[in-house]
Amino acid sequence: MARTTEPNGTPVPQRLLAAATRLFAERGYDRTSVQEIVEAAGVTKGALYHYFGSKDDLLHEVYARVLRVQQERLDAFADADAPVEQRLRDAAADVVVTTIENLDDASIFFRSMHHLGPEKDKQVRAERRRYHERFRALVEEGQRSGVFSEATPADLVVDYHFGSVHHLSTWYRPNGPLTPQQVADHLADLLLRALRP
Repeated sequence: MARTTEPNGTPVPQRLLAAATRLFAERGYDRTSVQEIVEAAGVTKGALYHYFGSKDDLLHEVYARVLRVQQERLDAFADADAPVEQRLRDAAADVVVTTIENLDDASIFFRSMHHLGPEKDKQVRAERRRYHERFRALVEEGQRSGVFSEATPADLVVDYHFGSVHHLSTWYRPNGPLTPQQVADHLADLLLRALRP
């Protein structure tokens, strides 16, 4: 049976994901071989296939690990005992910050999603839909209660915000003039301004 950790204490799956993320970001998913990933991670192909059935599974996990964190945080914001405007603002800012904190992952995924097999593609789309529906429910709650304007359909409001989030990897630079939190605050404020009655 494959060891779960290497001598330095880093679990093998994390080493594989770190190596795959770096190589996918540098070279692209389609130009990175399984052999290059295992060499970069310092493990064998057998170890990779013990934890991940394929390179496709690695690509899926690169995105899924970020989405899991974002979903947990969104659920916590949505369930909080706070006015809907504050809950939506917190959720809108958080998805920006967590995307910037995982910019390589987001960039890799949006560049390479079309490489996923049909089953993984279906799974990812379902996970993303669940996230978007929970976010949209906050917009709808505010619209029903009169806190937010109903002039723009909730679906369009959500698409507007996530369009901005998905483009972060094309322009945001860690050494730029804005911190992740500043970008998050600006985008969350834009969203809330668009929803004002």
